[in-house]
Amino acid sequence: MAFTNPVGRVNYEPNSWNGPREDPDGGFPTFADADTGPMQRIRSETFSDHYSQARQFLISQTPVEQDHIVNGFVFELSKCERLDIRQRMVANLRNVDEDFARRIADGLGLNELPTASSAARQPIGDLPASPALSIVRNGPDSFAGRKVGVLVTDGIDATTLKALAAAVNAEGALMEIIAPTIGGVTTSDGKHVDADQNIDGGPSVLYDAIAVLPSADAADTLATSAAAKDFVTDAHSHCKFIGHNQAAAALFDATGLSPHVDDGYLGLDNGDASKFVEMCRSLRFWERETTVS
Repeated sequence: MAFTNPVGRVNYEPNSWNGPREDPDGGFPTFADADTGPMQRIRSETFSDHYSQARQFLISQTPVEQDHIVNGFVFELSKCERLDIRQRMVANLRNVDEDFARRIADGLGLNELPTASSAARQPIGDLPASPALSIVRNGPDSFAGRKVGVLVTDGIDATTLKALAAAVNAEGALMEIIAPTIGGVTTSDGKHVDADQNIDGGPSVLYDAIAVLPSADAADTLATSAAAKDFVTDAHSHCKFIGHNQAAAALFDATGLSPHVDDGYLGLDNGDASKFVEMCRSLRFWERETTVS
């Protein structure tokens, strides 16, 4: 265990920064128990296999998850200042999977794929995929505990809003009202509904799914709001399920999303609130991700 916190840019070993190194003489020694014989720090040779488990994990993921892993490596390695370290990491990853390493190299703008690192122990190349390792394949079967953000305006259809609230509540989920002002809105039946957030303070990133339910009279005004447009485009980009009424078309048109509406969108004018919540149990509409730049 560590006795001090290393300072400086390097706290790992081995490293190419001339940083700290393991000290066999001054490091912590294991006490030799005379009764049981000397204790030794010895690892099985299998500990030298650094890549087989990584490969098995990779091939067990869905294509969407594999894309996320590639993007994650590209993001993190792009923060690394030294080209030789980026190249060395890609060289290591070639021992995991050639195509995986090539995609990361392309994302880093490497002109050539570096030579694969020499593995301390030959990786096992035929480990079977394990569906249990995939988060997407083992997602929840309920939307309980999740949160739906509902963007509304004055004149919102009371029946549609009540049906959505009932379906969300029956699922054990939560619903928050987002309105142009924190003062709330008046529904079509003349009743007041308090807002939980105003549109500037309730972005869609706070919610697991959203619904856009403006009134016909207020739809064009809502479509001029930058915050409202961000509310929709961010949810779309993050592959969230989006419920809407017909009046929401004005806001969709303003964001340029209308030609790209997909099966992750569902109209709620016909009382399909329960179907919408059922869709949300998948948490994300991953099919959209290939269309989002």
